[in-house]
Amino acid sequence: MPPIANVSPPPERFNIAAHLLAANAGRADKAAFIDDRSTLTYGQLDERARRLAAALRVAGLKREERLLLLMLDGNDWPVAFLGSIYAGLVPVAVNTLLTAADYAYMLEHSRAQAVLVSGALLPALNAGMVQSDHEVQQVVVSQPLAPLRAGPSDGAPLHPAEVEFDAFLGAAAPLQKPAATNADDPAFWLYSSGSTGRPKGTVHSQANPYWTCELYGKAVLGLAESDVCFSAAKLYFAYGLGNGLTFPMSVGATTLLMAERPTPDATFKRWLGGVGGVQPTVFYGAPTGFAGMLAHPALPAAADVALRLVSSAGEALPA
Repeated sequence: MPPIANVSPPPERFNIAAHLLAANAGRADKAAFIDDRSTLTYGQLDERARRLAAALRVAGLKREERLLLLMLDGNDWPVAFLGSIYAGLVPVAVNTLLTAADYAYMLEHSRAQAVLVSGALLPALNAGMVQSDHEVQQVVVSQPLAPLRAGPSDGAPLHPAEVEFDAFLGAAAPLQKPAATNADDPAFWLYSSGSTGRPKGTVHSQANPYWTCELYGKAVLGLAESDVCFSAAKLYFAYGLGNGLTFPMSVGATTLLMAERPTPDATFKRWLGGVGGVQPTVFYGAPTGFAGMLAHPALPAAADVALRLVSSAGEALPA
């Protein structure tokens, strides 16, 4: 790795999704993401993300329009995020633990034209849409738990048409070229916690993840292609998004994704290779979580885990 000062900036014409997918063009058969259900290779990720990009275009979404990404961590999440950006759209990744009122506010504030949602979260989304004056025309549902709605109820736009995620992707051929975005164009939004009032939509440019990958993921963490990354922080957090998506993809590493809460038991299960037989080599957490794990009677012995690096953030880490 060259000195930090010598890192080249991205070109003026730059799309972060296309950049990350192209960086792994030679790793088509390698696992990019592993969740509780399946393994997604880099080749599958590339095809599915570009299919989603094309499907969103066919659905009528236009450059820089926002879409809400309300999904549990799983293999459809990176497809949704990268595919949206590849198409020149702006995904708004939101916390999966919020209330219907929060989603109503974010739908209106972001003027989202579509929503990508996990089936388990569809009731909360629907409740939020009923409470809001939203502009959503299409809802794409990952792993639906019940039959989907084919069109608006009673002709009203409160409940737009719903389609299953894989069916939505299957209706379009992969988009051949990414949107011609610039490095300083908006790539995605993340909402603030709202501690100083209503949550604020913070805009991240196409170049922002490039710099965090180069200056932190590579230069500080020293991530390598051989690493398996696992983050307690979810992908809708800026910390989790870097930990579990942009940093590992920038070096061709593998990421374990977990939909459930990062309890000590759930975390230890993955440390010990209980999902896909793969043990993480890098774990990202926070001091409160570490305290709970250290006090837990099932804390694994060092010899039973493959961790080479543990990262902490969010608050001061006591000695």
